[in-house]
Amino acid sequence: MFESIKSFLGAGPVLGVDIGTTAIKIVEIVPGSSEKKPELKNYGVLTTYGHLDRPNSAIQANALKIAEKETADLLKKIINEAKFSAKNAIASISPFSVFITLLEMPVMPEADLKKTMSFQIRQHIPLPLSEVAVEWTKVGERESDEGVKQQILLISIPNEIIRRYQNIFKLAGLNLKFLEVESLSLARALVGNDQAATLIADIGGRSTNIIIIDRGFLKANTTTDFAGASLTSAIANGLGINVRRAEELKKSKGLKAGAGQEELSTLPLPYLDAIIGEIQRVKNNFERTQGAKIEKIILCGGGANLIGISEYVEKQIGIAADSGNAFANLNYPPTVEILAKELGSELAVAIGLAIK
Repeated sequence: MFESIKSFLGAGPVLGVDIGTTAIKIVEIVPGSSEKKPELKNYGVLTTYGHLDRPNSAIQANALKIAEKETADLLKKIINEAKFSAKNAIASISPFSVFITLLEMPVMPEADLKKTMSFQIRQHIPLPLSEVAVEWTKVGERESDEGVKQQILLISIPNEIIRRYQNIFKLAGLNLKFLEVESLSLARALVGNDQAATLIADIGGRSTNIIIIDRGFLKANTTTDFAGASLTSAIANGLGINVRRAEELKKSKGLKAGAGQEELSTLPLPYLDAIIGEIQRVKNNFERTQGAKIEKIILCGGGANLIGISEYVEKQIGIAADSGNAFANLNYPPTVEILAKELGSELAVAIGLAIK
C-alpha cells in the first residue's frame, strides 16, 4: 500500500511484526540487493494459550478489540527475550479489521477513473470517509460479455484501528513506519512473481484467512472463524481432556495418529472440513466470475503445520496443496535449516512485511 519505503527506513535491519489473534511473530531482516536475497538476522514467536479456555482473551477477538497496553507489554517481552536490535517496524493488520473489495468497471482514461472511484468509494465503504484511510489500485483486466473490464482493488482501514496500532508500537518503544493488510504480505512472501492463480489459506488460532492471488495481484479475500482452536476444542471435548493437552496432541499426532489412536485423528475432521468447505466456496466463486482456474493451494499459519493436513486438503479439493515456506526468499543461518519448513509457514506474514 505504500511506496518508496527505502527512503524512510534506510539500509539497516527492519522488523516485520505480525500481531495475530493468539500470537505475535517477529522477524528481523537485513535488506538484500539486486544480487543478494534479504538476510534473516533474528526471529521470535510469542504464543498465548488463554484463548483456548477463554475465547475473549485472544490478543484480537474482533476488529476493534485489541488491548493496547497488554499487546504492547507482549511486544516488549518478545523483543527483550529475542534481543531484537532494530527499532523500525512494519506491521500487519488482520483482514477482519479491514474492508477489501474487488471492483470491475469499463476501461476509461485515468482522469475519469479517479472521478468514478471517488463515487465508488462512497458507495462501497460502510463508514464515513472521514473515519477511514483508503487505498485503491488497478490489479488487471478481464474479458467479459460486455467487453474489457478493468479490475480495481479497494482497501480501507478505520482510522481508529490505525491509531490503536500506533499507540501499541509507541508503548513498546518501536518506530511503526507502515501498516499493511496481512493478505498482501502473504502474497509477497509465498507467491512472489509467480503468475499462476494461487489460493492461500492462512490457518491461525482463531480465524482462517483465505485469499486468491492471480497474476501477482490480490483478487479475493475472506475469513472464517473455523481455525486451529476449533480443531483443538474438538479433540478436548471428544477425549475429555483439557485444551492444553489437546493442543499438544494435535501438534504431535495431527491427522496421522498411530494404531489405537484413530479417534484422535478423526475428531478434528468436521471442523477441518468446514475450513475446506470455505476454501472450496471461495475457489468456485473465483473460477466462476473470473474465468480462471486455481492452479495450486498454499497452506500457512500455525494450523498448516498439522501433520497430514496438506495430503487431506489435496484429496478433498483435488488440487496440489503444500505448506508455504517463506524462507525460500531469504538467506538464513544453517542452524535454522532444520526448522525452516515449519517456521517458513508460521512466519510468512512477518517475512512478507520485512522483505517489503
